[in-house]
This record gives sequence, structure tokens and C-alpha cells, in this order.
Amino acid sequence: MQDHAHGHPYGHGTGATPWEAWAALAFVVLLAGGYLLLARRARRRNAARGWTRWRTASFLSGCVLLGAALLPPVATFAHDDFRGHMTQHLLLGMYAPLGLVLGAPVTLALRTLPAPRARSLTRLLHAWPVRALAHPLPALLLSVGSLAVLYFTPLYGVTSGHPSLHWVLHAHFLFSGCLFAHAVAGPDPAPSRPAVPVRLLAVGVAVAAHATISQLMYGGFFIEVHAPVDQVRGGAEIMYYGGDIAELLLAGALVATWRPSRRSGVGAAHPVLVQSPDRALHAVAGDDHDRGPAAPPLGAGAFTRGWPLSRRGRRARGCGAPAPVRGARRA
Repeated sequence: MQDHAHGHPYGHGTGATPWEAWAALAFVVLLAGGYLLLARRARRRNAARGWTRWRTASFLSGCVLLGAALLPPVATFAHDDFRGHMTQHLLLGMYAPLGLVLGAPVTLALRTLPAPRARSLTRLLHAWPVRALAHPLPALLLSVGSLAVLYFTPLYGVTSGHPSLHWVLHAHFLFSGCLFAHAVAGPDPAPSRPAVPVRLLAVGVAVAAHATISQLMYGGFFIEVHAPVDQVRGGAEIMYYGGDIAELLLAGALVATWRPSRRSGVGAAHPVLVQSPDRALHAVAGDDHDRGPAAPPLGAGAFTRGWPLSRRGRRARGCGAPAPVRGARRA
């Protein structure tokens, strides 16, 4: 393990500059304010359904954790001590993303955006690059695999010595953490999300990877962090225990948000419906499981041919079943 005397980057400053702190605060406030604005719009559009308070509380909790990671005293501690860096990493990459993802921001956007923009967002969600990134395996590699590259190569020292690269590292932690949380337990639509056992397996691999990296860091094997031994070991302990708690919370969120698929009974017949565009957007958003068939929009005759019709309507269109043949009277 390399020690403080070998030119480690800590002690290079007193923490984030004032403009960095103000920029981080503005980002967090805009993020929380935009979410609250969309939630209010969702309640106004449909007062009966509204928007659940616990999702709002979850997203705001993620914003609070994000602000705690980017602002003093944690930001100052992270600049001066490797243990502070590891605390900041856990907040940015594991705890804040879980709160943000459980707030279901994509579903909220689909409910509140105008129909053309909502359709564009739906097409984006179905694009193959997004589907690939939303799978647990790429999300796991970006979230956990990048830690080995960061701490077992000189990359960490390079990013610590350049403020711009340091902020790029923050963005990577946040993005990869949100991606992994979404792939495992996100309530937002995910067309390529695998079954629950596969996602639980991804969480198990993440637990094992965090444990392995933290133990190698504690023992000083392959580590490329120029910091005092006590700081590196302290950071390894924070990663080991803090990472386990975060991953247990993620597994709990997966179990809490999991809903078994409803299967029809044998011989049960259900009409096949052709969804209207607005109806399809609700289905993609994952919030249409508790609603019956809605009436088609007025003037949208092109989208109504699959909707249930009355008996008179079926006869007028020639698609009704033939009249039953009356049998002989009973004696």
C-alpha cells in the first residue's frame, strides 16, 4: 500500500469552491422542484388517481442524500480524507439513486408530458441502446466493475488532482447507481427487465464484488490510492459495511415492488382490445394494471375497431356471432 509520503492528492484544498457548492445546491433544488411540479400537475390532471405521497417522499429523500454528498461537510471531508471520499461515493452511487429511482420519475413524466412528447419518450425507452443499458448485467458492470478500475489503477489519483474529472466521477457514480437500481427494483417501465431471480442474482454478485474490493483494499493488495494506511482501511470498512446495507435495501425494494404476473385460468376467454394511443402510454408507464377498458377518444374511429361493441354495433359491422338456433321445446 502506498502511503501519504508518496505524493498523495489529499490535502490539496479545503473542499469544494463556493461556486461548486452553489452549483451543486442549484442542481439539487431544480431536481426536487421539477419533480414536485410534475407531481402537482399529475394530481390536477386526475384528482382521483393523483400521485402517491410515498413516491414523492422517496424522490425527495434521494435529493436530500444527493445534496448531503455534494455539499459541506461531506464534500469538504471527501477532499481531505479518503474515508470522506468513500462516504461520498456511497451516498452518490448507492443511497441517493435508490431514493430517486423509487420515486418513479419516468412514470411521472409519462403521465404529465403532452402526448407527442410522451410518445417520443416511449420510443426512447424501447430503443435498443436504452434496453441494453437497462439490463442488470451492463448496469452491474458500470456500477461495480468501474470500482476496480478506479481503485486498482492510477485513475483515482488522476481524477483527484483535476476538479473537472472529479465532477465527471461524481456524475458516473450517480448515473451508474441509478441505472443499477432501476434495472433491479425500479418501478418505471423497463422493456428488457429480466425475471426476479435474475435480478436477485445481480444483487448477490454486487454484494460479493463490493466485499472483495473492500477486503483487497483493507489488506493493501493491488490498491493504487495514495493515502495514509488508516484512511484507506477506514474507507474499506465504510465500503464493506455501508455497501452491504445499501444492497440489502435494494433487495428489499425489489421484493416490495415485485408484483406477480396475472395469468388467466384455463379456458378463460378475454376480449382482445386495440389500445388507443393514450391508453398505450399508460400501459407503458406501468400504471394501467388496475383499470378496466377505457372508452376510446371521440373522433378516433381508426382506433375503435378493436373495442368492445354492443350487439347492435357488431351486427351493423357484420362481425357479430350468428344468432343461436332455438332447439325443440321440452316436453
